Amino acid sequence: MPYKTMSIRIDKDDYDFVKALAKEEKEDISKAIRDLMDKGRIHLAIEEYKKGKASLGKVSQLAGVSISEMIDILTEYGVKSNLDDEDYRVGLKNIKIVY
Repeated sequence: MPYKTMSIRIDKDDYDFVKALAKEEKEDISKAIRDLMDKGRIHLAIEEYKKGKASLGKVSQLAGVSISEMIDILTEYGVKSNLDDEDYRVGLKNIKIVY
């Protein structure tokens, strides 16, 4: 994946935290920050889904993962599905169209 360079300002405590995390994980600071960003995206997606503010498809995009991965993540975190009976009927109809 191609990367873009970004310059940010963070306070000393956050910098020390990321630096220590990178050292503990035996990686550079950039990698540690990318990992934290990924986890933050997933956490944000989980919160949006739990609050009913976004659909499964939307939160999977927000988290940067596939819908099936998002379902696994939500299950791992004990988040119940927001789908209702109508959602299932529409899903079945779409499956019949595809197959």
